[in-house]
Amino acid sequence: MRLKLVAVAVAALAPVVAMLAYNEVALRHQRNDEVRASAAQAARQASSEVERIVEGLHALLVSVTAMPSVRHLDIQACNEALKSVAESIPNIRTIFVVGLDGRPICGSMAFPDGVVFSDRDYFNQTLETKDFSVGTYTLSRLSDRPVLPLAMPLMEGESVKAVIVSGIRLDWLQNRITERGVAPGNAVTIADGKGTIVARVPLPEQFVGTVIPDEYQHLIHAEQPDVIEVTSQDGTERILGYRPIVLPSSPLYVSAGFSKPEAFAPINRATLMNTLAIIGGAVFAFLAAIFIGNRFILAPISRIAEVMEKWRNGQTTARTGMTGPDELDVVGATFDRLLDELDERRRRNEQAEEERTLLVREMAHRVKNGFALVQAIARQTFSRSNPESYNAFAERLAALAGTYDLILSREGSAAPIREIISAALRAHIASQERIRLDGPDVVLPADIALPLSLVLHELATNATKYGSLGSEQGTVAIAWKHDDGRVLLVWTEAGGPPVSTPTKRGFGSVLIERAFSSKAQARSRSDYRPEGLVFEVVFLTGEPAAKTEATSR
Repeated sequence: MRLKLVAVAVAALAPVVAMLAYNEVALRHQRNDEVRASAAQAARQASSEVERIVEGLHALLVSVTAMPSVRHLDIQACNEALKSVAESIPNIRTIFVVGLDGRPICGSMAFPDGVVFSDRDYFNQTLETKDFSVGTYTLSRLSDRPVLPLAMPLMEGESVKAVIVSGIRLDWLQNRITERGVAPGNAVTIADGKGTIVARVPLPEQFVGTVIPDEYQHLIHAEQPDVIEVTSQDGTERILGYRPIVLPSSPLYVSAGFSKPEAFAPINRATLMNTLAIIGGAVFAFLAAIFIGNRFILAPISRIAEVMEKWRNGQTTARTGMTGPDELDVVGATFDRLLDELDERRRRNEQAEEERTLLVREMAHRVKNGFALVQAIARQTFSRSNPESYNAFAERLAALAGTYDLILSREGSAAPIREIISAALRAHIASQERIRLDGPDVVLPADIALPLSLVLHELATNATKYGSLGSEQGTVAIAWKHDDGRVLLVWTEAGGPPVSTPTKRGFGSVLIERAFSSKAQARSRSDYRPEGLVFEVVFLTGEPAAKTEATSR
């Protein structure tokens, strides 16, 4: 019962748990979509800002190419003009003009002796494409600081006359990205075409100048922007929105990563709280089910069962004493009333049984007196004139009295079937030669022996009045078989007057059919043959008989 109550509590909690689980999954899907959208938006914004910076410097270099001192390569005027430009633009460190041989011509600062730029990729790319180009992470030969080089050809007709070179200060770019700020756990990364990181938030000192891992190199030149889930170099799981390099408008790779632990932290906290609430609710529900079950269900049921057990053990005064409006209290009170009625019926039955026993004893006493009176009359009448006939008559009368005494008293015990048959027929047959008995030794309990005695006595009485025992040559053959706790007994009469089927049923016929109890499962059949009655009866011997038979063996 306690397990059933717990099962009820579990069934009550199951819909709540299922609803919370569904909401949990739905919220996580929704949050994942939100974070992916935010990562893509953050990458797009960072990329747009970088593009504006590069585009602004591109416009600056275009303006520089239009300056007369630069176009005519007037070194003195060019130096002064470029110095003025460099001082007014905080995001560049230097700006200078390089000849086609890679040697500087003029610039915003003095050049070290022997410095050349002909080996720089951006310089050669500008000569080749005759267009604006953005280089890769470079350690400046003029300032010895990392920069992102920019190059613009100085055209004269269709030919390149010189190359104007500048560079974005990576410390300035880093400060610009840092000022934008990122949430804890998030990251923004800017890299050049070779995958070298030029700016990174957070931990720039750890990542700037390093190369993006090989497994993510394909993102730099991907065909289109996208959002993926990665494990960053710092070990954080992130949802990464990235913008690949698309020349000429997007010369740098930009990515914005949102930390999954941070992004899902509110949901994780809510999940933890919901889980704790469910566990707490389940524990409370189980405890409540156990307490309520013990107090209001199990205890009353145990009380009723205890009273039933006491009644079974003979304590007929036991009662539950339960009262109240509760259903189990009503059951207990009804059970008490039932026990009261049973107790009253038992008392009345005992009283009736005592009266019946007294009447049976009185009847048995009067029957015995009647047989004694008949015997006394017979003795006075025949004992002197015919002593032999009187002795035979007296023996049969005594046997008949013994049979009636057994029937009226209903006192008996388990006995062999052969002895039961002999006792039932002793009063009706003077010579045992007229009886043939054939069957195995079977011990019958008292509740089977007594009805069998009644049936045999009735058959013998009828045979004496109408059948084979009423003539001097008549015989009775009684055969029985015992198989698997069942006895088949056949009564066969022969040598008597012709027999015909009776036209009406008397008390004897009813007695024969109803003598056995229901548990014996008795079935009988009477065949009124002209040469004599054949009667068959089948009945169960019962467990006590089996035990008695086993003991006798």
